[in-house]
Amino acid sequence: MTATRADLILHPARMRIIGALAGGRRLTPQQLSERLDGVPLPSLYRHLGKLVDAGILVVVDERRVRGAVERTYGLSESQGSVSADELAQAGRDDHLRYFTTFLASLLDDFARYLEQDTVDLVRDGVGYRQAPLYLTDEEFREVVAEIGAVLGRALTHEPGPGRRRRTFSTIVLPEPRAGTTPEE
Repeated sequence: MTATRADLILHPARMRIIGALAGGRRLTPQQLSERLDGVPLPSLYRHLGKLVDAGILVVVDERRVRGAVERTYGLSESQGSVSADELAQAGRDDHLRYFTTFLASLLDDFARYLEQDTVDLVRDGVGYRQAPLYLTDEEFREVVAEIGAVLGRALTHEPGPGRRRRTFSTIVLPEPRAGTTPEE
């Protein structure tokens, strides 16, 4: 099976790389390695190569450091996402595979969190919940735009004293329309 752009993006380590570069960040492999606990440097280089080859990342700078070339990476204009056309062309099995990969990545992040010596979900701001929202399509678009604006501002923050990396994941699932059945 040929890997699609979605398959490349939805790999757990590559999702973490893309997340680290979100918000216009530009980082070297060493800086990425410091932010991506648990991703060995050789694996990081392999994933970076795949993302560059796919046009998801670009090399934004190169400089010589002790005889070697140090590259700085950033997201390409595609912003590391799957286009609406790519999603529309994907079949049900593809979508199930993409969603399963996304969930596996969440599970991996949560498991790594729970492996700490001390875990305090309240203090750390860990949360997971479902909230049914009854909205028109227009009201839903407004909510999504507001959340996007808030997250967009938060994505500009750089690591620093007192700042802790947090993963904010969203899943929006509409209730199936009454009277519909899946195609055979």
